[in-house]
Amino acid sequence: MASEASPGGGDRRIFMPIRYVMAVLGSIGLAIIYGFKVNVSIAIISMVNHTALNDGSNSTDGPFAWDKKTQGLIHSMYFTGYLISMIPSGIIAEKISAKWVMNVAVLFNAVASIFSPVAANISPAAFAAMRLVQGLGGGASFPAMHVMIAKWAPPKERNVIGSIIYAGTALGTVISILLTGLIAAGMGWKAVFYIEGALCFIWFTVWWLVIADSPADQRRFISLHEKNYILNSLGNSGSRHGTGGQRVPLRKIFTSMPFIAILVAHFCSNCGWYMLLTQLPTYMNEVLRFDLKTNAGLSSLPYFCMWLFTLILSYVLTKLQGSGVITMTFSRKIGTLFASVVPMVCLVIVCYVGNAIGAVALMTIGVTCIGGMYCGFLANHIDIAPNFAGTLVAITNAVATIPGIVVPIAVGHLTSSNDPHEKLFAWKMIFFVTAVFYVIEIVVYWTFGTAVEQSWNNTDSPHPQTVPLDKYEE
Repeated sequence: MASEASPGGGDRRIFMPIRYVMAVLGSIGLAIIYGFKVNVSIAIISMVNHTALNDGSNSTDGPFAWDKKTQGLIHSMYFTGYLISMIPSGIIAEKISAKWVMNVAVLFNAVASIFSPVAANISPAAFAAMRLVQGLGGGASFPAMHVMIAKWAPPKERNVIGSIIYAGTALGTVISILLTGLIAAGMGWKAVFYIEGALCFIWFTVWWLVIADSPADQRRFISLHEKNYILNSLGNSGSRHGTGGQRVPLRKIFTSMPFIAILVAHFCSNCGWYMLLTQLPTYMNEVLRFDLKTNAGLSSLPYFCMWLFTLILSYVLTKLQGSGVITMTFSRKIGTLFASVVPMVCLVIVCYVGNAIGAVALMTIGVTCIGGMYCGFLANHIDIAPNFAGTLVAITNAVATIPGIVVPIAVGHLTSSNDPHEKLFAWKMIFFVTAVFYVIEIVVYWTFGTAVEQSWNNTDSPHPQTVPLDKYEE
């Protein structure tokens, strides 16, 4: 139970430890960000005039004659903004306030969403500009939450707290795909942006009032026992203090093989993740021939399973670590193994499956297991350098955002043919190329990945030592 220290020194009980309140709210925040990342993939199906384009879709026509190339550019603009904001937001989160970086990220998404219908009626370029603004907010979210985890999560609880937070990306995808599909089918595409944008302001207010940047700054809803437990445990891993005036040791970072392993894994994983995240609804519509409501339900199913899998896998791995069965390094590799090998196999097999049910089942299994990345290589940034967690994830996520820009455009070009046989061949080629990236991911990360804190994490120490987090005890 969490508690709030009263003026007299007593504790007023709150429903759960504040570090887990932070994790749940952080999860909802990322759910909001990821919801906006994918909602256009569903909404655009009801926005486009398919009859005018003669693209073979069986969806209800919308007002805009945006061809596949235009749609691909709209999707890619989100990731352009995502890339621009990544590294600056990581530095700001470390040096000034991760809490407010996250708050502004959600605010950007909410405001741009509300203005999106007006922008769409002006021109596709104006609508793409709103996606750029939302991408700016999206790019700030991961560095901000990595810094929050580094400051709030004791090393022994890092798997669980990190997975609770990052599971929000899957949960947000589920809710957004379902909600967007239902709203678009029942109330029209404009309502999607107005309703989803307005809901964000509730989270903005709660996060602002309840959560501080670190346990040391938290004045309410925390007991002295919890505050001391978090700060003392983090003191052992070097993540108690922020970077302050420390310079980011870029040369050491880019010559560190554990960091390079994370970078390669993040890039290769995102080649598959962004392809499925942004293009799965289109594949469901064009190849499997599902209408908007069915498309929304089936497109969201894999992400619901992913949300459950992420929480279950992180819990199991934490238990195995706690009992000494596996080290933290091996835990990270298991998570990454699930996130790469299973979707790779599913994508290859789906190319030879001749029925929609089999394809949906394989897609569901593949996307579900991608959730292993959250307790795999994504959490690994904090292990190797908690003092620079925001900067590290900003760097790897910046590189890993390149697929988000390239994939929608490439898929749009490759699948632009109206011939069903050519379109099917194009999708098979896309799936095979994605599988190759998954092979690279697992080979590199399994060879060079580690959860050992690196000596360059403590740049102000005269004799920096490598600290094996695998051996940490409370």
